[in-house]
Amino acid sequence: MSDAVKLESILCQNGEEPDYTSVTGQVAFAKRLNVVRKILDGLRRQGEWSAIKTSIGAVRRVASNRYSKINQAVDTEERREHGSGRNSGPLLSGTAYCLSSCSMIMLNKVVLSSYSFNAGISLMFYQNLISTLIVGILGFFGAVTVEKLNWKLVKVWIPVNLIFIGMLVSGMYSLKYINIAMVTILKNVTNILTAIGELYIFGKRQNQKVWTAMFVMIVSAVFGGITDLSFDATGYAWQSVNCVLTASYSLTLRRVMDRAKQFTESGSLNEVSMVLLNNGISIPFAIILIFLFDEWSYIINADVVKMPMFWVAATASGLLGLAISFTSMWFLKQTGPTTYSLVGSLNKIPISIAGLLVFKVPLSIPNLFSILFGLLAGVLFARAKMS
Repeated sequence: MSDAVKLESILCQNGEEPDYTSVTGQVAFAKRLNVVRKILDGLRRQGEWSAIKTSIGAVRRVASNRYSKINQAVDTEERREHGSGRNSGPLLSGTAYCLSSCSMIMLNKVVLSSYSFNAGISLMFYQNLISTLIVGILGFFGAVTVEKLNWKLVKVWIPVNLIFIGMLVSGMYSLKYINIAMVTILKNVTNILTAIGELYIFGKRQNQKVWTAMFVMIVSAVFGGITDLSFDATGYAWQSVNCVLTASYSLTLRRVMDRAKQFTESGSLNEVSMVLLNNGISIPFAIILIFLFDEWSYIINADVVKMPMFWVAATASGLLGLAISFTSMWFLKQTGPTTYSLVGSLNKIPISIAGLLVFKVPLSIPNLFSILFGLLAGVLFARAKMS
């Protein structure tokens, strides 16, 4: 037997290598290396330098093979441990985002319409208070990273927060008077106003596909309103205001964020901090509006606030509002802006169908086609923005 073959047979007895990832396998391999060293020392003393070179080559081959198998074993273990997590991450986060979004809208509709609750500002105050307390607690215990608030940061954020408050209140009142499907279709107008604002404020131009999709949105919204059997002028007025404020919020937020970063300790502003800013700053303004519009007297005398299930629904809607913030961030991190935008548009379809079925909305065939046409326009818009 040659020296090289002899060494390889010692390192890999019976043609099998030990399990290098286990402690036992590593000890066995160490013992074999000691035998190899003794053989090499004997060869050196005898002056057989050619045999030594041949033996060293054998050792290198075996060692290389050893580390290759170790890396392969580690890679296999990592894939086994983490592979399923990567594959299921987008699905879980997307499902959580869609469910929280659908449930939030449905519960708000239940609170405002089914319970005939006529204090949208108070409901907003309660939901924002829940979000502020939870984010504050999570930040205190280090579960999330939250920027420390200071007066300069708050002062910069107040203008966008006032728009945020108006957006929430107008959205709640429109949802009270209009069915969910039509609210979803009319919200498409926000995309049009935002695109126009981006053109004149930021000089951002859209491609022809985007403008075509927006034209389809306008047509579907107009025909949807004309054919709406449960048309309510008050609700449509509130929704028009909501579209303007939502577009204004989107456009203003981009500028305010850049300024706000200058007054944070880290020089950045994450999404959790923005959730805290929006919800926390809105609370004192909401209290002023509650007294200004005399909602406090309604709350005191309303029978609905004495119903336990009303508070369950209102609390759940507040928790879901916060859940949307976190699940949307989670989903965006797992996928990307393109997938997030497309899923957001597709998510309007089950929301609209659920709203029509659960609340037994009176429908005509033309109105149904207008709703479907508007949902399709939303998907086309998302696709066009990707191109």
